[in-house]
Amino acid sequence: MTKILHIVASPRGENSQSSKLTEAYLAARKAHQPDVEIDVIDLWHADLPEFDGDKAAAKMTFFGVGEMDEGGQSAWDQIVAITRRFTDADEYVFSVPMWNCGVPYKLKHYIDLITQPGLLFGFDPEAGYSGLLENKVARVFYSAGVYAPGAPAKYGADFHASYLSWWLKFVGVSEISDVRFQPSLLTADPDGDQKAAVQRSVALAH
Repeated sequence: MTKILHIVASPRGENSQSSKLTEAYLAARKAHQPDVEIDVIDLWHADLPEFDGDKAAAKMTFFGVGEMDEGGQSAWDQIVAITRRFTDADEYVFSVPMWNCGVPYKLKHYIDLITQPGLLFGFDPEAGYSGLLENKVARVFYSAGVYAPGAPAKYGADFHASYLSWWLKFVGVSEISDVRFQPSLLTADPDGDQKAAVQRSVALAH
């Protein structure tokens, strides 16, 4: 049975353009594969701890800096529990609006919590970094109000899809597909473009 982890990075609920795309995709997946399991993390309602000094100190022990004390171990156990929910999934589905040319800060917080040595990546002084995930799939649904790929610089830049794509590859995700509704505001036919994006999302499910 396939387990999907749907990570919601938009706070706009039913008004979210990126979430409309993910919901269309997930509904099509469920229709096509009824036994698929869908786990949802709404980052705006998730209880995500701060990545504080104890957690940073625990992380650095993997690079030979300091020792794992009781406080560090307790902090690290929190990180492991959050990350295990991520690693247990077979497929990741992200709804990601563009904020200031990047990803929403709640998503960056989540990424910074789970991107840890020995959990999502390994490191060797000679070989460098290596992703630890294997046989994982990601489907990413992007929206932006003004920015669009290839648009003039006055409409922004892409530290949004480019960052998330880099991170997924960094941790070892082997297959990444995306659907964009960009822009959602500066377009001659917003309703038509939105419907076309939903259709692309449904097609991706098949």
